[in-house]
Amino acid sequence: MISLGVNVNARDRFDYTPLILASLCGHYEVIRLLLESGALCERDTFQGERCLYNALNDRIRNLLLSYDYAKSTNPLQPLAAHITSLLSRDTPKTTDITVAAYDQDFELHKFILAARSPYFAKKLAAAPTTTSWKLPQSIPAESLGAALQYLYFSEVSLRRVTHGMNDEEELVVLDGIEKISRQLEIPKLFESITEVSDRRLLRQQRNEELDRGRDQLQNWFQDNVVKNKISVDAGRVDDIKWDRDNSIFADILLRADEENIEDGSDQTDASPGASESSTPPIRNTLGPLNGIPIGPVKSRSPSRHRQPRRSTLFPVHRAMLLRSEYFQTMFSSSFREAQDTPYLQVITVDCTPAVLEAVLIFLYTERADFGLDIAIDVLFAADHLFIEKLKQRAALIISTLGNGSTSTVESENPRGATDAEEAIDVYEVIRAGWDTRVQRLEEFGARYIAHRLEKYIDEPEFSDIVTESAKRVQARQETDTVELVDDIRYYLSERFRLRFEDSGLDEMMDESPEAVEQFEDSGIDAQSPQDIQSGKTGLDLGSQLDDQFAAGAIRTLDGEIAGDEFAQDAINYQILLGKIDALLDNLNLDA
Repeated sequence: MISLGVNVNARDRFDYTPLILASLCGHYEVIRLLLESGALCERDTFQGERCLYNALNDRIRNLLLSYDYAKSTNPLQPLAAHITSLLSRDTPKTTDITVAAYDQDFELHKFILAARSPYFAKKLAAAPTTTSWKLPQSIPAESLGAALQYLYFSEVSLRRVTHGMNDEEELVVLDGIEKISRQLEIPKLFESITEVSDRRLLRQQRNEELDRGRDQLQNWFQDNVVKNKISVDAGRVDDIKWDRDNSIFADILLRADEENIEDGSDQTDASPGASESSTPPIRNTLGPLNGIPIGPVKSRSPSRHRQPRRSTLFPVHRAMLLRSEYFQTMFSSSFREAQDTPYLQVITVDCTPAVLEAVLIFLYTERADFGLDIAIDVLFAADHLFIEKLKQRAALIISTLGNGSTSTVESENPRGATDAEEAIDVYEVIRAGWDTRVQRLEEFGARYIAHRLEKYIDEPEFSDIVTESAKRVQARQETDTVELVDDIRYYLSERFRLRFEDSGLDEMMDESPEAVEQFEDSGIDAQSPQDIQSGKTGLDLGSQLDDQFAAGAIRTLDGEIAGDEFAQDAINYQILLGKIDALLDNLNLDA
């Protein structure tokens, strides 16, 4: 079957590939034959994990590993897989040019050709309305197919390109590949399809190709999509008519509106021709994209005037928006957004322009380099658009830049000290984690609060969020746990225990008050042999300690003097636990 040209990576109706089945059933020789014939443990996919973890024995697992299967995959693989899939995707239709070679036609995308090939970039810039292109008859369709696979980020194998050909046919195809690489100005083409015996070198070469392709796509995105975005008053969006035949080959416009800005002056808007009531406020229909929670709109003073709301339009390509399940469903439907119109349709995404630009950068380039100031808004936008990987990247940025890792908190706040101004609103982050179902943010918020519990424990907002956490448990019984409180207790214990274990005093984490009192007593009243020989009494030592404390005493959270920092930590731990219990009692939560 392989010699007849069957697809060795095809899947059956249960989503199994031949390699997964052979691995599961233990056919060692078949696995080796499939791997040598181009079968893949598809990286960054569920199928790749199934192939390794379903292996019948270690011998098969080691064989898979010897073919350089790795869990640490290139992060650009999902982007490459999507662009490659555009070559065979029929619905929704996103192609806008037909390229013909010899006896075969290929339906392609102008923006990908322009981004990846200098030849196409120049030709399409001169004639952007071109819908068909014909290459010389001397170039075989197989040669063009190999070049297009390279331009569309696919792994190109010379063995697969020339499979089943005799020597003369192979030479014709290779000669055609060399010609087309010169014509399209892609000198790396021939090098990328050449077989490399060293699989590690092959993997390195593949990663370099993905990096080069991503950089080309990113440069094209910045020079064409971002530079051609337009900003207008929201009331004038309907007046914009963008021709379908345009120089950047965009086929849809995405709209994002700025947040309302109030002008504190007594004068009306100074922009010429602006009308205060020309544009009604736009409702937020997608939920709390711009902050948590969203409450009622505050009334404005008659002396304050709302400036006209600005809208930003991004000319983009449906082919790249299909990475979002939201847009994929929209463009595959029978609704208006999926229809072709003389002018580009405008689709509103309820977020700010900065957030929408961050989403588009991720869809086009797999980059997520936005700042902490818009991370939560990006998280909600990604959740609404069903872009799971962007959700996880936003959560990673929040939990990293938000100063929530245990090591960072302990180094900067060793004893619960807090910065004058927090980098994040932790209550907003916790609610965002709940609303978007991101466990990482829930854990981050609990750890963040636990390492600063002295600040948060008495705040009314803390009581509110504990109550919200209790209400999240459906059909909650009186003795059911409060998840947020449990997590805070765990990280609070971790915060203090780490210091005690480092000092060999982990027994002080015993929650009995007797242990704390015993340690405190021993810390203050202990006398050294020299003190006894010199005749100093415990009372004298107490007087000396009082003098020292007066200069800079070590005090606990309730203001009492502690013997040393370890006694202070032990007592503070008990005080904080007691405050949590008191809070639960006040809220009538028997957790």
